[in-house]
Amino acid sequence: MESLKDAKEFKDTAQVSGEESKIMDPVLWMAFLGTVIFMQAPPGPDSLLVTARGISHGRSTAFFTVLGMTVGAGLVQLPLLALGVSSLVAASPLAFNLLRWSGAAYLCWLGLSLLRSPATEVAVEEHGNLRPLAAAREGMIANLINPWPIMFMVAFLPQFVDPTRGSVTLQLLLLGGTQKITGVLVLGAYALASGTLGEWILKQPKIRLWQQRIAGCFIIGLGIRMAVGGGATR
Repeated sequence: MESLKDAKEFKDTAQVSGEESKIMDPVLWMAFLGTVIFMQAPPGPDSLLVTARGISHGRSTAFFTVLGMTVGAGLVQLPLLALGVSSLVAASPLAFNLLRWSGAAYLCWLGLSLLRSPATEVAVEEHGNLRPLAAAREGMIANLINPWPIMFMVAFLPQFVDPTRGSVTLQLLLLGGTQKITGVLVLGAYALASGTLGEWILKQPKIRLWQQRIAGCFIIGLGIRMAVGGGATR
């Protein structure tokens, strides 16, 4: 009898341990997934840069830009988030302002580079000038120096963390990884749509020149908005 009782207690303990070993509640994770997709869908600095890259250089370059913004930037942001450095940046007005102004300056530089491009540089042969790794690097830099992805993770992700389920660090990494994966899907849709339109624009040099000028103005406007108005939502 005692052996049966001990076996039952061991089984119950194993079941409890198995439940506690789950990193987070699946229902809570699904709620986070739906919310983060809804918040990423509206246009912002990242999606506009991807759109400009897709129209100017095609789908492939736009997708590499997306990978830089999500996977590349995530390799830096997620460890910082887990180690608490992002919280330090959020708590320091000086650090936040420096990051915000750097992001604004970089967006303005990208916009000015589009405005300065003469007609000979926006012809069809420029389609292959921006190499995939360069596109990924630009996307990564643009996301890293924009303070809002960090602010979003610091303010939003902890709301879905349950300390009773184990490591807070693992939960933050799971949520942050989920955010980056959804970013690939959302921004990838922008890349696909803009790249398809870009295939036609590539055959119209004059239209492409004006498109670059308009995109340059929009990107500069976003940079000014980040500097003066406190940033964008993405």
